[in-house]
Amino acid sequence: MRETRVLMGMPITVDIGGASSGELIETVFGYFEHIDRRFSTYRADSEITAINRGDVPVVEWSGEMTEVFALAQQTKDETDGYFDMRKPDGSLDPSGIVKGWAIRNAAAIVQRAGIRDFFIEAGGDVQSSGKNASGHDWSVGIRNPFNAQEIVKIVYPRGRGLATSGTYVRGQHIYNPHAIDSPIQDIVSLTVIGADVLEADRFATAAFAMGRDGILFIERTPGLEGYVIDTNGRATPTTGFVALCLP
Repeated sequence: MRETRVLMGMPITVDIGGASSGELIETVFGYFEHIDRRFSTYRADSEITAINRGDVPVVEWSGEMTEVFALAQQTKDETDGYFDMRKPDGSLDPSGIVKGWAIRNAAAIVQRAGIRDFFIEAGGDVQSSGKNASGHDWSVGIRNPFNAQEIVKIVYPRGRGLATSGTYVRGQHIYNPHAIDSPIQDIVSLTVIGADVLEADRFATAAFAMGRDGILFIERTPGLEGYVIDTNGRATPTTGFVALCLP
């Protein structure tokens, strides 16, 4: 059973096999709704909005908020500060890590139900496992940032997570914390494959903030592979990326 809904400001697709998949899909979408209520910076009633207003002291933060903030700090430390959830205006925005974290947790819900074959995608970030309904490995297309109707690469994650950061859909929403006033103009799309979607997502955000050097960071980070497209349409993969494109 496959279903797509718009939640967290993006299309989310859940594809699960099995007789009880309908109930499980509702559980998964319910989880994403819960995450939106807690972490959306666009909702006046979310916990993160209340924190940014100064209404919630640290001792009263939820366990989920504390976990995400800890992951954000870890990522900042591991990327020399290129991941930073504190925006230039001083507010906190964990959205650069929440999506991958939420997808990973949704995948865990499915796995705990005893389902091995599934696909969860939110805003281009993917966690899959096992086979699709045709018995083949799940595949993910990397879109041409200059032509939304064209797929330039097909990746077979085989249980790994995939995330793409870029400016071709939402504009300059990612910034370099070390040069806040300088927009990232040398690359337009960076896809990262990691051990799971959380690893892929948090490092994709940071590597994109590095600009052209981001693919070099992915290359030298164990467990990660990547594929970057620059403003001239040139693509650069990491050395192990090609193996992930083989069916």
